Amino acid sequence: MRMKHVVRERSVLYDVSAPKRATNVTVNADLLRRARELDVNLSQTLEAALVVEVAGRARERWLAENRAAIEAYNRDVERNGCFADSLRSF
Repeated sequence: MRMKHVVRERSVLYDVSAPKRATNVTVNADLLRRARELDVNLSQTLEAALVVEVAGRARERWLAENRAAIEAYNRDVERNGCFADSLRSF
């Protein structure tokens, strides 16, 4: 299964022009062996997985930080309707 590459809002998540940096990671030895047998580019795969993880966690954090405002807005819409309700033709 190939990981879907996230492009939407990617530049908002991190600076795509930042230089690459070496790091150490610990990986299951057998999984690493299989990845190498299949010519998996580890750096590219990790970076793609991190984009997905960072995007998900950033979304969760934003929702948590803005939960009160979102709930207040939803209560207002329930009480007063949506500002564009009068413009709908359906």
